[in-house]
Amino acid sequence: MLALVNTPNGSAPVELRQVPEPTPGPHDALVAVQAFSLNRGELRSFRNNEEGWIPGQDVSGTVLRQAADGSGPPAGARVVALMDEFGWAERVAVPGHRMAVLPDSVSFAAAAALPVAGLTALRTLRHGAPLLGKRVLITGAAGGVGHLAVQLAARSGARVTAVVGRPERAAGMQELGAAEVAVGIDQAQGRFGLILESAGGASLATALHLVEAKGAVVVYGNSSGEPTTIGFADFRGGQNARLQSFFYFTSGPEEQFAPDLALLVSLVADKSLTPQTGPERSWRDIAEVAGQLRDRRIGGKAVFHVGP
Repeated sequence: MLALVNTPNGSAPVELRQVPEPTPGPHDALVAVQAFSLNRGELRSFRNNEEGWIPGQDVSGTVLRQAADGSGPPAGARVVALMDEFGWAERVAVPGHRMAVLPDSVSFAAAAALPVAGLTALRTLRHGAPLLGKRVLITGAAGGVGHLAVQLAARSGARVTAVVGRPERAAGMQELGAAEVAVGIDQAQGRFGLILESAGGASLATALHLVEAKGAVVVYGNSSGEPTTIGFADFRGGQNARLQSFFYFTSGPEEQFAPDLALLVSLVADKSLTPQTGPERSWRDIAEVAGQLRDRRIGGKAVFHVGP
């Protein structure tokens, strides 16, 4: 079968090659991949992994063979799945507890944009539950995670302040449910019971001065690449607040992935949640689109269709 494999010394970061078929374990279904999306974090993985490694975390497709132990969706089911790696291939072995059946109204492309970004948005927001009436600040609101987090928080009754990096990135934030939009976190007003922070550096330092007493700042990224110096006095205005790190693969028990994915796709199906999909291209175009994503020249999640 064909797969996109890592080529750190090649002219492009990945290339299509023939690779062996996956060997599903007793708890794994065999899935024919129809679409996958590219996360910014995966751009770094090209440099950090060896020749021949197969990337890929967000996939959607059709179950070809149910897991041997009878768990998970049956053959023929349309599914969305979260992989650790190896997803950029024509066929993948997926544990039953890492996938959910897609409603008929949810496309493979929309589903492929959900796993990493959607689970991050959903699970970071849970650190502030209950959200009804709570002020929530979301940095990187125009990005893949932020776009979903704004919608989920607003749907849960929070008063959301969306932080974007440039004025043009503010378009559409209020339609998603944001009560206020700030261009830069230093323009945010007041204090917040929950802050989702993905930029790091000066943005994280400012977030510590905006959290309210007993609130939480959940750190799930460092897009600036900058360190942050903090001290006890930073929490003087938000006493007994907590600073919470977040890593999505270890953010909850393994068996919770399937129900959370099912929740996300059900919200997409009833139009309560809209994934931010950008260009939809053939997987043969991934090198070109990866460069555009790295340079922030595209909006939304880049989705690729697997095909000849």
